[in-house]
Amino acid sequence: MNAQSALLTIGTRGSPLALAQANMTAAALVAAHGWSEGAVVLDIIRTTGDATQDRPLSEIGGKGLFTKEIDTAQLEGRVNLAVHSAKDLPTVLPDGLVIAGYLPRADIRDALIAPRWKSLSNLPNGARIGTVSLRRQSMLKRLRSDLVVENVRGNVETRLNKAADGTFDGVILAMAGLTRLGLDGHVTEILDAEHFIPAVGQGAIALVTRADDEKTIALVAAIAHRKTGLELAAERAFLGVLDGSCRTPIGGSARIDGGQLRFSGIVLSPDGTEARECHESIPASNEADAAALGARLGRSLRAEQPAGLSAL
Repeated sequence: MNAQSALLTIGTRGSPLALAQANMTAAALVAAHGWSEGAVVLDIIRTTGDATQDRPLSEIGGKGLFTKEIDTAQLEGRVNLAVHSAKDLPTVLPDGLVIAGYLPRADIRDALIAPRWKSLSNLPNGARIGTVSLRRQSMLKRLRSDLVVENVRGNVETRLNKAADGTFDGVILAMAGLTRLGLDGHVTEILDAEHFIPAVGQGAIALVTRADDEKTIALVAAIAHRKTGLELAAERAFLGVLDGSCRTPIGGSARIDGGQLRFSGIVLSPDGTEARECHESIPASNEADAAALGARLGRSLRAEQPAGLSAL
């Protein structure tokens, strides 16, 4: 089945991780609807974030850099569905686009890859750690103020290579992405999510459609994972209140456990010396209640921010 006769076209970035996630989505749709192979095709779209590798994201515009060109393709009708890492999505989508659902969430934790040192506690004073995330930079400095934390861009394997060849003493990456690529064997320490709070949306794959595309929305509903949707409703509402972007170190994690939605959030100063945290649980009932919890906790942290967090 070629692109002209396919039942659905998915827009995706061309990185190995993005392609793995798009293929997971395609496989789930084929299985759910009993389609033949080839019923779903991929349209690989190069984004501004992919094209600009020499500067930190905070300097060139933030999260929307990985979605803008794909958004345009959707709104123009070139693709029916876009597959994104949920943590790459801006808090407000362009008019005409909606998140129609999420695949089941993977591991939310961050992982250290430090071949020589194995763990954060073993890293020597002044060790160089690479990460693209301001949240990870701030969390690392909060735990180990002696570390030299520097920006590193490139796909997952490029970053792993920089830890292997000694360019960095270690790098921090999302456990979920490493697992999806079959590269989790490189991990030397998984960082506890209670103390190293993950990014909003980490481990989740978001499925974005046009708001008026009822057919695609219905197709996605068959593979949408309700539990992940509840968690992300809380996390994205929290981030939205704080106006989170790649310029502000923010972590937010909602997990459903024993019928309870347990939320942890943090806002940090860039150097990690100032931080405010929140923790609360409510019954896991519906997305509206989950979003209300996230928004309320976001407002609470915003109200008590110290001078060191004035970036908010």
